[in-house]
Amino acid sequence: MTTTRVLFVCLGNICRSPAAEGVFVHLLAQQGLGDRFVVDSAGTGGWHVGRRADERMRAAAARRGITLTSRARQIDLTDLHSFDHILTMDGDNLAAVQSLAHEAGNPAGQARIEAMTRYCRRHTGALEVPDPYYGGPQGFEQVLDLLEDACGGLLETLAPKS
Repeated sequence: MTTTRVLFVCLGNICRSPAAEGVFVHLLAQQGLGDRFVVDSAGTGGWHVGRRADERMRAAAARRGITLTSRARQIDLTDLHSFDHILTMDGDNLAAVQSLAHEAGNPAGQARIEAMTRYCRRHTGALEVPDPYYGGPQGFEQVLDLLEDACGGLLETLAPKS
């Protein structure tokens, strides 16, 4: 049985990427696929290392039955080899991860780096998952709507076919 390793990345790893991690893990549990995936999240910056996800994001996720348990960490070069897929939340995150890959010399065996919204099925016009940090409660709901859509599409793509 093959294990697929997925890393979600945003700026500080306290809103969007831990929410993506939580949503994806929740979907995996619903489908009984948790043992087939390793899922984590990270930020391009290290400002919040060790902190739990933003309280507002945890509350919004909890209202949907999703628990966010991760602690913030910063992406590093080893992640490029430790994960099969790295999904970024916006263009700046994508550029930062691609720059890290370039710094590593783009070696063989490196993770596939893509925008999270590539996997949206309903929100097909979305170009990014917006950062809700400085907005109101609706921003957290919008992020979760986008992530539920994109994580569902991602799982359809990556799930082992029966």
